[in-house]
Amino acid sequence: MADKSLFERQLNHVTIREFTDEPVDPALVEALKDVANRTATSTGMQSYSIIRIVDEKKKKALADIGGQDYIARAPELWVFVADVYRNSRIAREQGVELEAEADSDRFFQGFTDAVLAAQNVTNAVEAAGLGAVYLGSLLNDARAVIELLNLPKLTFPVFGLGFGHPNQSPQLKPRMPMDLKCFTDSYVVLDNYLEAIKDYDEEMQTYYDLRDANRRVDSFSNQVVTRLKGATKNRAALAQIAEEQGFRLSKEK
Repeated sequence: MADKSLFERQLNHVTIREFTDEPVDPALVEALKDVANRTATSTGMQSYSIIRIVDEKKKKALADIGGQDYIARAPELWVFVADVYRNSRIAREQGVELEAEADSDRFFQGFTDAVLAAQNVTNAVEAAGLGAVYLGSLLNDARAVIELLNLPKLTFPVFGLGFGHPNQSPQLKPRMPMDLKCFTDSYVVLDNYLEAIKDYDEEMQTYYDLRDANRRVDSFSNQVVTRLKGATKNRAALAQIAEEQGFRLSKEK
């Protein structure tokens, strides 16, 4: 029988960006590390690492990189990293050095491993009655994060996760209907997407985001255009930065 409480938590998930000053119990922090450690990983290679940020200056630096001051106020701030470096060293210390260690497959395995571990940790954080926020904004300047955290070659920052005791109660954010995102046997291309999301657009306009208190959110369709127009130059170069980190993402010649 399904765990009803787990389903209810997942169906009522909200992002928490403001936390109380109460620290997270050290025993819970250790338990969350164990949860991350038990996460499924591609081919069992465990190609990710977590950097727990406790230095307040580094928290502030990451907040500046992300352009979100609440990052510095997170009681727990973890950065999840795609990490192929460790396994490369394990192979090299056995006298094995292969081009495959830096290929796109290894990169995406590590990236996926980091994402899965972060989601498992978030589920556990919420099960403990705490709240969390994903911090993809750290990729606004991936090079700066790499330098700040002293990341070696064959590693790449994926995102941050801030968590702690909630100090806000956000509304449940509307989501697009699943029949627009879940298909059977093959992808379904619609004739008119604006018509398909018309009701969702209206629903979004009645949603209030606590990041901008008392102001309604723009329609989803307008948000799509705004995000594309406001694309961050540094983020457009993420593949290039990954290659600077030693990964080979482009097609082999």
